Amino acid sequence: MRIIFFTIVFITLISMSILAQETSISRVPKQYSVEIGYRNVFYQPTNLLNVNNVVNQATNGYGFLLDYGWQLSGLDGKKAAAFITVPIGYTAMMPDNASSKRISMLNYGWTVRHELKKDGKIVPFLGYGLLLNTLKIDGTPGSVMGHQTQFEFGTNFYTSTRLKYFAKIQGSYTSYPKLGVKERLHFMFADLRVGVRF
Repeated sequence: MRIIFFTIVFITLISMSILAQETSISRVPKQYSVEIGYRNVFYQPTNLLNVNNVVNQATNGYGFLLDYGWQLSGLDGKKAAAFITVPIGYTAMMPDNASSKRISMLNYGWTVRHELKKDGKIVPFLGYGLLLNTLKIDGTPGSVMGHQTQFEFGTNFYTSTRLKYFAKIQGSYTSYPKLGVKERLHFMFADLRVGVRF
């Protein structure tokens, strides 16, 4: 008798929860982005030595980034859209002089982007992210992994097609450990980037 009672209660609760669900299931909009741009390093560590034990200076470079995102808010059109994204990017910074070497950075992590308007062909946005960043100096064996914190401000340019163009300014701070030394390696840089979303 108990088994029958618990079976009926279980079936009733399951059927109620199924009927309480929405009958229409919609997919969360996804967004892909591709961007390229210029980087200027405005703070570089003075204890960053290359293989020749010379302070390595590389303060200008270029990079690209691929991004896959999901829309989190603004799905009903009543609020501006917000996205969470998973980026992967690469940046190369060219040496400033003959005794310095090229620095390369591979970064990946999570970013969040908030559009500041819900309608219009020109929509400004703010973004921020936490990323892992792998730094390598040409000619120096190995690499070091640190973190990157970034903030960005830009504008999306909506078109009548599926493509959305954008331009942004991005500021970042990176920090890397250095074994046997208390002082960490710190970089601060600004990027000017353009790209397309679809």
